[in-house]
Amino acid sequence: MTDLHDLAAKVIAEGEGPRLPTPSPVDRTMIRHWTEAMGDTNPRYQGPDAIAPPAMIQVWSMDGLNGRTRTRAPLDDLLDALDAAGYTGVVATNCEHTYHRPLVPGEELTSATRTTDMTGLKKTALGDGYFVTWQVTWYAQDEPVAEMIFRLLKFRPREERSPSEGRKPYPLRPAVNRDTEFFWEGARSGELRIQKCGDCGELRHPPGPVCPSCRSAKRTYAVAAGTGVVYSYVVHHNPPVPGRETPFVVAVVELPEGVRIVGNVVDCAPAEVEIGMPVRVTFREMDDELTLPLWTPGES
Repeated sequence: MTDLHDLAAKVIAEGEGPRLPTPSPVDRTMIRHWTEAMGDTNPRYQGPDAIAPPAMIQVWSMDGLNGRTRTRAPLDDLLDALDAAGYTGVVATNCEHTYHRPLVPGEELTSATRTTDMTGLKKTALGDGYFVTWQVTWYAQDEPVAEMIFRLLKFRPREERSPSEGRKPYPLRPAVNRDTEFFWEGARSGELRIQKCGDCGELRHPPGPVCPSCRSAKRTYAVAAGTGVVYSYVVHHNPPVPGRETPFVVAVVELPEGVRIVGNVVDCAPAEVEIGMPVRVTFREMDDELTLPLWTPGES
């Protein structure tokens, strides 16, 4: 543990890493793709005078499917050391954005990463681990235009039970709390439950502690019909995901009840998935405790 903290202190002291150019300038085509996928119809993001939606700042520095030969940052040494020490599990916990001004098509950006903190060892429901925090800053020439503070938990996965004690735990376990436990209890019972405000009756997903419409903290749920259509999707090729064979499809499914839910589309080839495809929910036990709602082709 001391060695990990010593390395973290060294990486933090090195400060901001090199500024890396983004793969391409800010452009209208990517803005159009992003706004269509997100269903954002704000007129500021359309037409010849369009600006880029601030929330898509990470898009400009993403490598894409084939990636690039990326320059290593000091943060990579810390994450590699945590992996080598057995803290191979990863789950994101916080992401905070700050935007200084809008970006316009044609601007060329760079981004740089600075590691700011590592705390631990912490005991969590997923396993013992360390919380690592870093900040990414995007620049237009020398002007900072946006920052992102990102925190993840690097944890040691719980020891697998022997075959006599049951099935191996599924490695990609969702975070379950007071706001979401009703959803996972429903999945185990074969129900697709959607959170419902106990006062105004509005449905919402993902679940939360307070109704966004009337601010009521009273919560109940409705059982959805279990049908929907693919609103948007991605085919995941890389990086490898524990417990999954690539490629696989992650889709945003729009339900007739008026909410959208994220899930895998199964029982069909990724090339067969398309926007607007009718799907139906199916529930599959991933281990002795976890049941996931997945989506299969079917009439909505």
